[in-house]
Order: sequence, then structure tokens, then C-alpha cells
Amino acid sequence: MKRISNSSFSFSLGDFRVRADKASLSIEDSRDLFPDGGIPNGWVPGEVKASGDIELDAVGMSILAEEAAAKGSWQGIEPVDLCWYAKGTHEEETIEAFGCLLNLKDILDFDASSNAKATVKIGYIVTSPHFVRIDGVPYLDPERTRDLI
Repeated sequence: MKRISNSSFSFSLGDFRVRADKASLSIEDSRDLFPDGGIPNGWVPGEVKASGDIELDAVGMSILAEEAAAKGSWQGIEPVDLCWYAKGTHEEETIEAFGCLLNLKDILDFDASSNAKATVKIGYIVTSPHFVRIDGVPYLDPERTRDLI
């Protein structure tokens, strides 16, 4: 039976299907306990954030560079939706992050004595109230986003 591994994931960056050498997505959820006289007595919602990194090789960067050139600058690239998908024999996984604002981070990092593939690291932050969906299920409670979406 085929299982999902790191190499199982395909990736799309907006309308572009590119090969990411490495990618991450982290969620910060600041929900916290509600103390009453120093004793936990429920919880309160808090701020949420999501961000991550994508590493692209020269082929992936050339696709993104065309978009930057069309927009007039790297900062001109509009926020994009990101999607990761993997399928095994009896399992599949889809992770979506919406309205991701891209920021070039590590545009050059090479070691002349290494034969490793050169990559560029792109950071991103999630800016849409649609936020993140995991296997089609929104991370955020719809009650929190009802007036935003």
C-alpha cells in the first residue's frame, strides 16, 4: 500500500504549478485560558497568524520572475493562494493557504564546494480571512469570519 511521504506532495502557487524543493506552513493560534481568581475558567479567542517558506530552484524561480516582470517588480506580485496535495493508496491530504503575500528571503546562498542544487527561499504570510483549509475544513471557526467573507 502506497503511503504519503514528503515526496508525494504536488504544489501550486496561484495559477502556477511549480516544483517546490521544500515548503512549510505554520499556524500561530493565540487562544488562551480565561483565569478567574488565578484559576482556569474557560478560554478566550485570540489572534491567529499563518506563515511559511517555500524553496524553489531556478526553474520555479523563472516562472515567478515572469510574473514579477509582468507586474513591474517583485513587490508587485499580488497575494496568491497556495495548495499542497498528496495521495496514497487509501489516504490523501490537501492543505490550502489563501491570500499569501510573497517575500523574497534568501535569494542567494551558495557554497562553491557543494554540488547541491541552488535554491531561493521565499517567505509568505497568509492575508486572507479564508486563512487555511486542511482537507477542505477551514481552520478558523466560521463565526469569527462571517463578517469578513
